[in-house]
Amino acid sequence: MNIVENSTKKKEKKLSEIIREDIKYNVDLTRTSDEELKKIIEERVAAVAEDNYMSLRERIKLTNEVYGSIRGLGILDLILTDDQVTEIMINGKDNIFIEKKGRLEKLDASFEDDKRLEDIIQRIVATSGREVNQSNPIVDTRLKDGSRVNVVLPPVALCGPTVTIRKFSKTPMTIEKLIQYGSITEDIARKLELLVRSKYNIFISGGTGSGKTTFLNALSNYIPKDERVITIEDSAELQIVGISNLVRLETRNANTSGVGEINIRDLIKSSLRMRPERIVVGEVRGAEALDMLQAMNTGHDGSLSTGHANSTHDMLSRLETMVLQGAAGLPLDAIRQQIASALDIIIHLTRMRDHSRKVAEITEVAGYENGRIKLNTLYRFQEDEKSTIEKVSGSLNRTENPLINDFKLRLAGIKEVI
Repeated sequence: MNIVENSTKKKEKKLSEIIREDIKYNVDLTRTSDEELKKIIEERVAAVAEDNYMSLRERIKLTNEVYGSIRGLGILDLILTDDQVTEIMINGKDNIFIEKKGRLEKLDASFEDDKRLEDIIQRIVATSGREVNQSNPIVDTRLKDGSRVNVVLPPVALCGPTVTIRKFSKTPMTIEKLIQYGSITEDIARKLELLVRSKYNIFISGGTGSGKTTFLNALSNYIPKDERVITIEDSAELQIVGISNLVRLETRNANTSGVGEINIRDLIKSSLRMRPERIVVGEVRGAEALDMLQAMNTGHDGSLSTGHANSTHDMLSRLETMVLQGAAGLPLDAIRQQIASALDIIIHLTRMRDHSRKVAEITEVAGYENGRIKLNTLYRFQEDEKSTIEKVSGSLNRTENPLINDFKLRLAGIKEVI
């Protein structure tokens, strides 16, 4: 940043502080509507602009900054309006990072102080009826637009109030867009559509930021529009469109007295009494894995879910561990049989070295034999000669392994070969 830019930023910050303090002392904010406040700020900015030359663009920017600092989310308001930003990471008041076009960068911006950042955090948390404080310093919540938010406060967060926001797409992800981005091909999309329509239980695995929720959202739009669908999430993110008989459930944290918590397990158990034709669990992280598998094994075919793992095999191991969290005395042999009979297909996603997100593997869970879950890989991503260190090139190729369990396809009257 050169001297002129630095001077301009300091001037804008100073003017913003002057107007904000003037309004706080001279305007009854409790009795002033959002529209009235915006008009008052515009008048103050116009008055300031008479002594300090400002372009129309600078006036609008200053007005939005002051309004955001009083009623909005401050710096976050400007960042959230940038459609190219997919993730926001705040590590204390001075360290703000964003992911833009798949790459991380640090912003030349900061909050006034920790108290201002904490005020914004409380405003975010309050909109979804949740609480965060020193006795309950960690919370998962969402913004009004559905963006996923994780908050960690001191003393747990040593660098100051920490906020991570995964931005919510304004338009639902579709399979067509995944094809356009090169994640899958039209042929594979057609095969996945057949599997969803035939009520195969599908689990999507992958690492952090690999696009699991995005892919689940796209895949869920293959669900027939006349079915009853129950979605269960920690923070509601899924954008299933076109289904009128849709019930969306979201977990709730305990209150300050430590009561009132409703977790994923509670919601899965409740959903079974709602006559669901499909149960879509946003992400399985713990003991709820047992309830999800039992639901899949008791006539609720066509269920969809996601989980964190580095490979398909790792996902099975993680599921075993998660089930043990909910039933510590259950024999490992029984757990593996439960997983093998519940899951039909595992789709593994990965984030490549060039930050692109691709389907790495589509695998059939082919049963249980000799103490092990049998896996039958149907598709595998392979890099081609065009691949470089900077750019990954390749395709998801069909293996020679035929689909073993084609019973659900035949039951649905589908004769195509997967």
